[in-house]
Amino acid sequence: MVSPEESFEELARLDKIIHEPARLALVSALSTCDGADFTYLQHVTDLSKGNLSAHLSTLEEAGIVAIHKGFVGRRPKTWVSLTAVGRALVEEYWQKMERWYAALRGRRVNDA
Repeated sequence: MVSPEESFEELARLDKIIHEPARLALVSALSTCDGADFTYLQHVTDLSKGNLSAHLSTLEEAGIVAIHKGFVGRRPKTWVSLTAVGRALVEEYWQKMERWYAALRGRRVNDA
């Protein structure tokens, strides 16, 4: 069982790139599917085009997402997906959050 003190230390070491609220919403949405287009991500996060683009660039530079640009007919289309590394980081993030929460509640969580 992890002590609350160890949990606070672990919380302080969370991946700051993923932990930022808008980026956490993005990677959480992407973790539920194989990928999504820019318009869908804008809709589910309620971010402006500029903010969404900036957050996606940050995630791409960190190797968490892959961005593919192309066309559907004559319309430009931007497709975003988690990389294998990104998917693992998101899973690790949520496991840490579960352990932290369980430690605060005095419960035990099995490490997977």
